[in-house]
Amino acid sequence: MKLPSISEAEWTVMETLWESSPRTSAEVIGALSQSTKWAGNTVRTMLARLIEKGAVKAKDSAEGTRLYLPAVKRESLVRAASDSFMERVFQGSAQPLLVHFASRVKLSPQQAQELKDLLDQSICEQPE
Repeated sequence: MKLPSISEAEWTVMETLWESSPRTSAEVIGALSQSTKWAGNTVRTMLARLIEKGAVKAKDSAEGTRLYLPAVKRESLVRAASDSFMERVFQGSAQPLLVHFASRVKLSPQQAQELKDLLDQSICEQPE
């Protein structure tokens, strides 16, 4: 299944649904009202677009209320977005991406060790 490409604003809506779902549109609007100041119609439009893209599912509750829930896992979309970013910006190469971020971020000794451990685990054995 091809994962949908979603905008930054749609990510905000998805984060709300990943945090807690299913939710009504009123609950999504309420959850976003403080941080975004978006009008209710804006949020409902984004929910409709996310349904069209296959990122969100809608179902009716027993009371007839429309409920929204994620159709894709956050981890799957994060992986797809990061792969797309690496391909677009770093021509698919992980090494310049890692150098770029490592040179701009200050890590604690513990964080640096965790990163070193991850890099050690990712080393591919070269066939002889």
